Amino acid sequence: MGQAELLIAGLLVAVAGLSALARRLSLPYPIVLVIGGALLGFVPGMPEINLDPNVVLVVFLPLLVYGAAFFANLNDIRSNLRAVTLSSVGLVLATMVAVAFVAHELVDGLSWAASFTLGAIVSPTDTLAGAQIMRRLEFPRFFVSAIEAEGLFNDATALVCFRVAVTAVVVGTFSLLDASWKFLAAAAGGIAIGLAIGWLIAELRARTTDAPTSVTISLFSGYAAFIPANAIGASGVLAAVTTGLYMGIRGPSVIPARIRLQGRFVWEMLDFIVNASLFVLVGLQLHSVVDRLGAYPPGKLALYAVLVSLAVILTRIAWFFTTPYLIRALDRRPSQRARRVGPRPRLILAWAGMRGAVSLAAALSLPLTTHAHQPFPDRDLIIFLTFAVIFATLVLQGLTLPGLIKALHVERDGSEESEEIRARLVAAKAALSQLDELESQEWTRDDTIERMRSAYNYRKRRFAARAGKIEDDGYEDRSLAYQQIVQLVLAAQREALVQARNHGEISNETMNLVIQDLDLEESRLEI
Repeated sequence: MGQAELLIAGLLVAVAGLSALARRLSLPYPIVLVIGGALLGFVPGMPEINLDPNVVLVVFLPLLVYGAAFFANLNDIRSNLRAVTLSSVGLVLATMVAVAFVAHELVDGLSWAASFTLGAIVSPTDTLAGAQIMRRLEFPRFFVSAIEAEGLFNDATALVCFRVAVTAVVVGTFSLLDASWKFLAAAAGGIAIGLAIGWLIAELRARTTDAPTSVTISLFSGYAAFIPANAIGASGVLAAVTTGLYMGIRGPSVIPARIRLQGRFVWEMLDFIVNASLFVLVGLQLHSVVDRLGAYPPGKLALYAVLVSLAVILTRIAWFFTTPYLIRALDRRPSQRARRVGPRPRLILAWAGMRGAVSLAAALSLPLTTHAHQPFPDRDLIIFLTFAVIFATLVLQGLTLPGLIKALHVERDGSEESEEIRARLVAAKAALSQLDELESQEWTRDDTIERMRSAYNYRKRRFAARAGKIEDDGYEDRSLAYQQIVQLVLAAQREALVQARNHGEISNETMNLVIQDLDLEESRLEI
């Protein structure tokens, strides 16, 4: 077996095994993967991994940011836009400066340009682990959405800063005015390209009825925005995010239901595989990176890792406990008072600033050489410190975040459940209204209309009872009993189909076709 085949096989086994371990331990899988990936890199006989820096960001990043943007809670982002903007821009810049200062002053021989490169790499947060923990512990959705939105938009800020810092290292010059202009131009260009590509993709998918083709288009949507934006110097990340948000808004009205179902399953798996692969790949690279840092005593490397990690963590905590008071002093409008967040949720949000896939991809994409054909200065040290920050934030903060949430007693207030019930009531009322209009049509049958009206009337009463609008006349108990009956009936049908296939009465293809319909019918029982 060649090195490439061994790498692919090992990667698949590692991702599957470590993810299963994460589920068994009831931990977010990034935490287990970052630890397991690091250990795998030191297994004797493990081949040295050298990823092409020019393709890491292009391969991994568009998929991650487009998928996150497509499924983002846009209304929550709008209602918390100022805080999201401050965290996505101001906190990223503050973290970059703080890390650059610590790295330049306390890490031997690290230039300002290399220090700012490191600061830009570790400044964006990763939403995955923190959001998983918060949702599992029923943390209020508004704050979960704030963390996800911050992670979505701060990637763009950090990667524009990353590009400027890398250019300063590679070329050897830096201008603050030029960097500021490039930042604004990259942001504006990324948004414009993202909107244009989003509109084009929406029109294309509205005319595509074939599920495999439509889902394939969705998989390439992030690349369609990222690559042209990146090629002209605009923000490829912001372009992919904008396209994702645009499609998230228009998608329900232009994508057929069957395609949406298939696409959601594909994206769920793809997001997991891409994130998991990144964590394992950096672990496989860690051994060779550490070997190339042999000139540094292990104790000094550990000290550097602790100092940079503390700079990242403490800067975020300081930000969340200073900027809100500054905003309160400047803006005393009633609407601003209504948005104020107490110290307990703010501490949790500050502690949830874990680093992950984007920082990994950025670190691995560092060029190997400068324009002068010299090795990129301290490349291996930057990658090592990036991994140290990811390890510290994911493991330290990730493992202690559940205890912090429980200790501070920050829980849901029931608004999310109430919102879901309202949404289901809106849908049931819309169905009944449509049935009233269809009743007068000649092509409809009275018995069909009455059967459907009875079902939707029951659904409306059930959710009205859950909302407290009417008395609960046993609707939930009857609904649960009905669902159990349907599940047993569907299971009997599946068993009969399997037996028919085993006896040669029907083909395997026909069996799977019918079972797919039964599975879809069962999936509706959750409502």
